[in-house]
Amino acid sequence: MSGPAAPHSPAPRPTWQQAHALAHTAGTLLEARDVPLTEALGCLLASDLTAPTDLPHYASSAMDGWAVAGAGPWRLGDDPGRSPETALRAGEAVPILTGGAVPTGTTAVLRSEHGRLDRPAGSGERAAALLVDTGPVPVPADAHIRPAGEEAVAGDVLIRAGEVLTPAHVALAAVVGADTLTVRPVPAVTVLLTGDEVITAGVPAPGQVRDAFGPQLPAVVSLLGGRTTAVHRLPDDRDAVTRALTAAAADVVITTGGTGRSSADHVRSGLIDLGAELIIDGIDVRPGHPAVLARLPDGPLVVALPGNPLAAMLTLLTLAQPVLAGLLGRPRPGSVLARSTVDLPPGRTTRLVPARRVPGTDGVAPCGHAGAGMLRGLADADVVLVVPARGLIAWREAEAVALPWARQQVDTAASVIREDQAAGRSDAWSPRDDAALEPETAARPVVRVEGPRI
Repeated sequence: MSGPAAPHSPAPRPTWQQAHALAHTAGTLLEARDVPLTEALGCLLASDLTAPTDLPHYASSAMDGWAVAGAGPWRLGDDPGRSPETALRAGEAVPILTGGAVPTGTTAVLRSEHGRLDRPAGSGERAAALLVDTGPVPVPADAHIRPAGEEAVAGDVLIRAGEVLTPAHVALAAVVGADTLTVRPVPAVTVLLTGDEVITAGVPAPGQVRDAFGPQLPAVVSLLGGRTTAVHRLPDDRDAVTRALTAAAADVVITTGGTGRSSADHVRSGLIDLGAELIIDGIDVRPGHPAVLARLPDGPLVVALPGNPLAAMLTLLTLAQPVLAGLLGRPRPGSVLARSTVDLPPGRTTRLVPARRVPGTDGVAPCGHAGAGMLRGLADADVVLVVPARGLIAWREAEAVALPWARQQVDTAASVIREDQAAGRSDAWSPRDDAALEPETAARPVVRVEGPRI
């Protein structure tokens, strides 16, 4: 007879480092597809862009003036119906504008300020004018002509696969006539915001909270490499959450709140209802331990953020950032090294602690107001310390996570003009008073980032 069944032991939660690595592995590289140029910015080019023709594809003028053939003076032809293919003969010239096609037979372009039109005496208004070169030296051969193929010849590789496309890349693709580019697309992200207690305007009453995610989450997603294509607000209703998860047309779904195991937490239970694979079901870290990473059957990855604002923001760095990096084919985001200016005591588990640079040192100090439901500390932070359970010793290098934004402090003192100046008061400040200021004070406003780079 067998004994009583052993109690069920839940699987241990991964460490912060393990969760970060698992999230990157889960984000498998998106398949390449053709997108219009307007959607290509920031995407990873999947195949080389080559020049289909010479660039430029015709010889053109680099100046306003006249295309001339042979030595001057030249008989001026100004037939407006003249075709660029009509060859110039020696001694002829035609007007030309910058970028205009250079006629066959052109030996140079005479710039407009170096030419003068003369009419032979007694020849009448209908006689052809003569173009005379008045430049400091006779116009040399090939002057001010941009030859075909000057920038590239047909078949040249203009942008190599693997480049993250910049505005200059997109402009170059347009110049050579490309309408689409084959890219690894920017991951599409749907955001689902839950919570009956959440309001979107004004000061919340007791029992209510102001929406901390709607105003900024799409922008943070963009900083992390994704593109938010839809944002939906959902009631705390299991069916509504399940329907929204099913309908999401995205590579990644980011949800807020509802990741716990109570009857009021519907995101986790909705994922289970849909048969999702729970890749990460909680992390051994504070704040952010109830975070979930799941994959819907034949569907997107779901990064389920805890409801507390700081826990949610730090979970974006823990899970969403490496997921998006994986989908983009980028390496897993690395950590940086930082030195805490104070000892941080041991705890029960790994802690994520917002910290800010200390001016005049190469260290960072933990920010206050860094509870799971607080945002003031993160708003004051330059970096997030990853504090192991054993704690940290002051001034020893420790692992940290760089924030995807840079905190900056702008000195506007030099640009402030008192309101009393507008009233014409004799004691009002005026720009000429800068002469009496110290040079540093009188300088234009500058952006100062406190302390050294981490």
